[in-house]
Amino acid sequence: MSAPHAIFDVALLTARSNRAAPGAAAHDFLLRRVADDLSERLAIVRRDFAVAADIGARHGILTRRIGAAPNVGRIVALDPAARLLEKAPAPRVVAHLDALPLAPESLDLAVSGLSLHLVDDLPGALIQIRRALKPDGLLLAALLGGRTLQELREAWLAAEGEIADGVSPRVAPFADVRDLGGLLQRAGFALPVVDSDTVPVAYADPLALMRDLKGMGASNMLAERRRVPVTRRLLLRAAEIYAERFGRPDGRVVATFEILTLTAWAPHESQPQPLKPGSATSRLADALGVPERKL
Repeated sequence: MSAPHAIFDVALLTARSNRAAPGAAAHDFLLRRVADDLSERLAIVRRDFAVAADIGARHGILTRRIGAAPNVGRIVALDPAARLLEKAPAPRVVAHLDALPLAPESLDLAVSGLSLHLVDDLPGALIQIRRALKPDGLLLAALLGGRTLQELREAWLAAEGEIADGVSPRVAPFADVRDLGGLLQRAGFALPVVDSDTVPVAYADPLALMRDLKGMGASNMLAERRRVPVTRRLLLRAAEIYAERFGRPDGRVVATFEILTLTAWAPHESQPQPLKPGSATSRLADALGVPERKL
């Protein structure tokens, strides 16, 4: 059972991921996109990483891509869903992402693809990753951001407002790009960078989107969800509202996925350091060619 303060029903999330394992490859288009992006980012880093970990490895797409990089040595795949993890290359470790079994300063590189947004305590997970990295170790991670599935959220809220007695949370509260830089700094990372990529995906209809989410093992796993089956009337009304508000002229509908990519380093003395306040040797006004005025 999830803790009273939990955002996600971890047991349900893990069970659904395991059930989705046989068909995972048919629904991994976002993860493949992230694997391509993170491997390209890593390729421009001119240093070697002897030991790496893929945190939330799922069926191992990112593990394989990063493990094949010429500057990466041994990579360990970690995920709570054992059946899904069986498809990832060895070595593999079944582990909850809220309690990572990583020794302090044991990693040169930590990567994660579309998993950390499903952790109840994201600041705590980032702190654990920071402690596991050696000085000057690198974190590369991709999470889903706040604009993800905004259309689906709106359609469900509208349908339940019409039909049901109150609304139930159905789409996870994803992080905002403005918050993640602060979380990385609070976790003790240096040189944090967060960027956003919005990916619109076209589906034949809203039900096709819902089937895709189920195939990802990502259908509603919120701890505060309503524990009653969805009625056919409610489901069809949500799909109807979705098509009315977000349909395209060709009859298809659009779903938004926002991918937030995090790049950060464990602190090291060789990294650029900010100057002390008052240590400047020239004035900004001189550089801009304008007169200086006191406030």
